[in-house]
Amino acid sequence: MSRIGKNPVAIPAGVTVEVNGNVVTVKGKNGQLTQEFSDVTVKIEDGQVIVERSSDHKDHRSKHGLYRSLINNMIVGVSEGFTKSLELVGVGYRASNQGQKLDIALGFSHNIVLEVVSEVVVETVSEKGKNPIIKLTSFDKQLLGQVAAKIRSFRKPEPYKGKGVKFVGEVLRRKAGKSA
Repeated sequence: MSRIGKNPVAIPAGVTVEVNGNVVTVKGKNGQLTQEFSDVTVKIEDGQVIVERSSDHKDHRSKHGLYRSLINNMIVGVSEGFTKSLELVGVGYRASNQGQKLDIALGFSHNIVLEVVSEVVVETVSEKGKNPIIKLTSFDKQLLGQVAAKIRSFRKPEPYKGKGVKFVGEVLRRKAGKSA
C-alpha cells in the first residue's frame, strides 16, 4: 500500500474541491487549479479528499501517491501559496524587475530579460554587501518550479567558486582547484 496515497488530504476553510469525472478542480482565495487524473478514484468525505486505486498493478500504485500529492499541492497552493528564492552569486550579477519583466545581469554581453507569466509574482531584493535575491511566489507549485528552473538554467552554479544562480539554502558540492 502506498504510504503517501493512503493518507487523506484535509480541506481547509475557504477552499472548495470538486470532482467531475476524471478532473479535480480546487478553488481558494489565491486562485483556481484543475488536474486530470486516471487509474484512481477521488472521493470527498467528511471534509477530506481520499484517493483510492482500483488494483495493485504497478502503474496504479505509482499514480496513487502521485495524484494524492498533486491534489495536496493544489489545496496548499490556493490556500497559502508557495515561494521560491534564487540567489545570484558572482561579481556584477544583478537582478531587477518592472512588473512581470525580470532583468538579470549574469556576466554575459547583454542582460537577460525574461517575461514571467502572470500567475507567478516576481520580487527582487538587492541589499548592499549581499547577493541579489529573486523571490518568486505563486499558487501553482509546478509552474513556480518551472520558472525557477528556467532562471537557474541561465547560469548554473559552478563547483569551483560557486558563481551562478542558486536556490537559497542550496548546498553546492565544491571542488578543489589546481593548487590543491
